[in-house]
Amino acid sequence: MYLKAELRRSVVLPPKSLNKDGVKLQTEVSRRLLDDFATERATKDLGYFLAVTTVESIGEGMVRPDTGEVQYPVVFNCITFKLFVGEIIEGVVYKVMRHGVFLRCGPVENVFLSANKIPEYHFIPRDDDSVFLNPEKPHSRIGKDVTIRCIVLATRWSEEERELYALVDLPSEISS
Repeated sequence: MYLKAELRRSVVLPPKSLNKDGVKLQTEVSRRLLDDFATERATKDLGYFLAVTTVESIGEGMVRPDTGEVQYPVVFNCITFKLFVGEIIEGVVYKVMRHGVFLRCGPVENVFLSANKIPEYHFIPRDDDSVFLNPEKPHSRIGKDVTIRCIVLATRWSEEERELYALVDLPSEISS
């Protein structure tokens, strides 16, 4: 679920952000890394970028002759979030449809629990708040804003959308 990774990136700073004070350089490099993370968002191998924890080193800067910008090689540690097949997760339902429910788990917004995986639950359509109910367990419902513990069956990465998709099931001790 959570991973710690050491990464190497090139950070480019415009001339106006450069200062002789080393603390300013460290601050600018960290700020630029966070901006780049927000743009990049996630990768197939590491999942979603959550935070830069430490900047390990900032290498010698090289001036780009055409722009005057300075490019620094940077080594840093970060925390990421990725779902793995077989992992038990908790997700919050945000969309209920006849064919299943969509859940959010951390930064992953495309976690799907198919109605085929919960045959003991029956879909009850409502205008604004459809739910799945289990007639044998009257207090057991799957609806919007309900937290569900589930097991990851499969994941798929979309490079175009930079999103992770997951298919889940209820663990056997919950569904039976």
